Amino acid sequence: MIKEWIPRQGIRGAGVGDGTLPVVDGAAMRAYALAKPGAWDDQPWEGDHVAKVGKKIFAFLGDGTIGVKAAASREEADEWLARYPGAASVMPYIGRQGWNVLRLDGGIPDDDLLEAVDASYDLVVAKLPKKDRPEGWTPQR
Repeated sequence: MIKEWIPRQGIRGAGVGDGTLPVVDGAAMRAYALAKPGAWDDQPWEGDHVAKVGKKIFAFLGDGTIGVKAAASREEADEWLARYPGAASVMPYIGRQGWNVLRLDGGIPDDDLLEAVDASYDLVVAKLPKKDRPEGWTPQR
C-alpha cells in the first residue's frame, strides 16, 4: 500500500508512473474509489468487493486488479487493451458493455489507473437519474 495515500489532485504530475512513487495497490485503489462523492462499499457476492454510487457498481475492487467501466462502448474500451497488452483485459461476462480488468502490478501507470476510476465513476453517475446523483457532481471530462 502507498504510504500516506495522497488524493489524486495532490499527485498529478508529481512523479506518478515514472518510478519515483510506489505502484498503487488494491487497498489504495479501494480507498481512492470509496472517497468519491456518494461512493460506498458493497459485497454483492461473498468475497467480492465493489464500489457503488447510488445502486450502480462503478468499480470491482480486487487485491491485484480493479474492474472499471473503461468506455461507453467495447470499441473504445479496447484502446486500453492495445495500449497495455497483458495489463488490461476484457472483463468476463460484462466486457461487451465496455468493462475492463486492469492489473495493479506496475504495467499501467498509476495516474492512468486513477483516471480509469474517475472515468468509470463519471460514466456510471451520468447514467443515474438526476435525483440519485451525488450532490454537486459534474463530469470531469
